[in-house]
Amino acid sequence: MAELTRRNLLAATAAVTIPGARAASDGKLRAGLVGCGGRGTQAVTDLLAGNENVELAAMADVFEDKLEGSLRNLREGRGLKRYDGITVSRGGRMKTMTMDDLMKDIPPRIQVPPENHFVGFDAYRKVIDSGVDIVMLCTPPGYRPMHFEAAIAAGKHVFTEKPVATDPVGCRRFMEAAKLSEQKKLTVVSGAQRHAHREYIETVEKIKNGAIGDIRALYSHYLSGPVFHVKARDPNWADFEWQHRNWYSFVWICGDQIVEQHFHNIDFINWVMGAHPVRVVASGGISWRKGDELYGNIYDHMASDFEYPGGIRYSSHCRQYPQGCTRDVSDLIVGTKGVSNGMDLASGKGINPYVQEHIHLINSIRGTGPYCNEGMRVAESTMTAIMGRESAYSGIAVTWDMIMNSQLDLMPKAFDYKLQLQPPPLPEPGKYKFV
Repeated sequence: MAELTRRNLLAATAAVTIPGARAASDGKLRAGLVGCGGRGTQAVTDLLAGNENVELAAMADVFEDKLEGSLRNLREGRGLKRYDGITVSRGGRMKTMTMDDLMKDIPPRIQVPPENHFVGFDAYRKVIDSGVDIVMLCTPPGYRPMHFEAAIAAGKHVFTEKPVATDPVGCRRFMEAAKLSEQKKLTVVSGAQRHAHREYIETVEKIKNGAIGDIRALYSHYLSGPVFHVKARDPNWADFEWQHRNWYSFVWICGDQIVEQHFHNIDFINWVMGAHPVRVVASGGISWRKGDELYGNIYDHMASDFEYPGGIRYSSHCRQYPQGCTRDVSDLIVGTKGVSNGMDLASGKGINPYVQEHIHLINSIRGTGPYCNEGMRVAESTMTAIMGRESAYSGIAVTWDMIMNSQLDLMPKAFDYKLQLQPPPLPEPGKYKFV
């Protein structure tokens, strides 16, 4: 009863007791979005669908057309159909939301005045300084360490998309800011939505409690298609703008598929194992991404053999092949008493995990649920993925100590739309050097 009373008190006084949150007289939390592409737009909708008394108050992007397009979609309620029938808390009660309910509930909470439309490479700082309580980091991942560091220094709660860096220097920068966020008791929730997915949560708990015996081997596939490409380069775009418009093709800003997308499987296996790998040997290359500047300098397939403490091996395979090729996103955990796909031991289904992670975020901030800070965990999983990529690029075995001490820093040293920035060539094992 003492714990219940404490939580009730925290909930009732949230506006003045939340670390990093301002005392809003209307009781609302205000979020600012940094990165207005498809994922950022969807993250805002997930946040507002899952929580009442939260509104979007500021937006930032390096491109004005992206910001204004995102804002228009949010105000018009585009994309709400996927939430039709979701059951969430409204007015202290659980309510099943119809499309009519969602249209009345969400677009009115898009409260972004013209003075809070920020464009440019410093726009993220303007969002942070705009009086928001929550900063949502949804840009391409190359910028994540810089943006996260600034948000935490300013005492903001953060929703950060995954991964959190594209190189070891940036990942360690994020880790330092994550430690500071813990000291400040700030909430940090990541876009690794499996941690908010009931089927995964219950299955991992049962695996850890011995449901399939001792783990002996692990496998993952992320066999997908290309995420996106710009159709063609506008002749007015300098290298820097081109690489931002077509960001999934350049390693400095996207990290390659193993970091940007296959992260989900790798993060999941780290969760199951309760540890990061100690060593990896990987290989990869290109089968079809060649002969056009559209494809940049990332691989289109990669296979990694990770080794965890105790000699447990994890075989991971990711690729992005064209339409018509096999698609498979799956995991397999092999134990001495059985196997699991990571979801099959759950007792039932929860709500959309992309929404649930934002419910966790707000409950943590308000003190009405467990405190959440996923910063270090998501950073370790990001570093694990970078470790695999660097092994594939270089052709050598890479250990955890090696990657944690690597001096590889891919971030540009200047930021300008007209900057000419020739990308490095496609990595070639034997020639590419681990730094």
